[in-house]
Formats: sequence, C-alpha cells, structure tokens
Amino acid sequence: MYDAIEHILFDETEISNAVNRIACSVNNDYENEQLVVIGVLKGSFIFLADLIRKLDIDFTIDFIRASSYGENTESAGNVRIISDISENIENSNVLLVEDIIDTGYTLSYIVDYLRGFSPLSIRICTLFDKPCKRVIPIKPDYAGIVIDDRFIVGYGLDYNEKYRGIPYVGVPKFDPKK
Repeated sequence: MYDAIEHILFDETEISNAVNRIACSVNNDYENEQLVVIGVLKGSFIFLADLIRKLDIDFTIDFIRASSYGENTESAGNVRIISDISENIENSNVLLVEDIIDTGYTLSYIVDYLRGFSPLSIRICTLFDKPCKRVIPIKPDYAGIVIDDRFIVGYGLDYNEKYRGIPYVGVPKFDPKK
C-alpha cells in the first residue's frame, strides 16, 4: 500500500498541526455553545476522530454519507445522500466536517439539504481545500491546508476505496485518470 505513493505531500506532523489549528478555532468559536459535529463519510472519519479529541466544548457527533464521485477521481456533480443523519439538528449549531473540498458539488448539496432541518447555524470544516477546482462558490469556515490541483490519497482520502489508512497524504504513483 505504501509503495503506491510517489511522494509525500503532508507528513503526520503537518497534518497534526493543521488539525490543532482548526480545533483551536472551533473551541474559541463555540466556547459556551452546544455543537453537532457531522462528518461526511467516508473520507472525513480519520480527520474527524483526530479533531474531536482536541475539542474541549460540548458536542454530539453524527454522520452523513453522500456520493458524487462513484469510481471517478472528480465529482460528476450528480450528488445523492446514501446515509442520512440521525440527530435532530433543529435550532442547533452544526459543524460539517469534510476531508477535502474541490468542486464544491457534494458539500453544497449537503449544506442545502441540512438547511432543510432548520439548524441555528452551519459552518464548514475541511482538512484540505482545493479552491482551484471550485465550480460551486462554497467556502469553508475552517480549512487546514490549501492545496493545488493534485490527486491525493491517505489520511482518509482514497482512490477506489484504497489508501485511506496511510497516515500521511501523498501523490500516488499511478495515474488515477487512466
């Protein structure tokens, strides 16, 4: 699995530092408030686990799973909810946690969907932000690392359900577009 990586872009220390910066901001912003943290599956689960261990505020956790990629490396823009939230988020502050934002299709769809449940607020948190690929004008409230237009794997990010468990983030040796 590790031999599939051409080179490491972000090592474990760089990722940890980004998670710590985000957690500090979230702690400050929600100091005396209840928060519902919603992870976007599957990619965000490692980031979410590390993030919540750094939070010292009151929160509950839920998950949502949506798909717009299928087996492709880029979003097709055809988003569907595969697994819904179970928490009641009406009049709650919601922190939507994503692994990476590129086109914005999936996240925009999820935000609009969650607004239908009448939350008090929705903020977006992502470990990796790829604004150069943005098609839908959506901006994260918390972003760990801004990246250029590269396909990356590791730390929850996958290619065809592989490479999520790599503890760092790198560029694969193979060309995922072939």
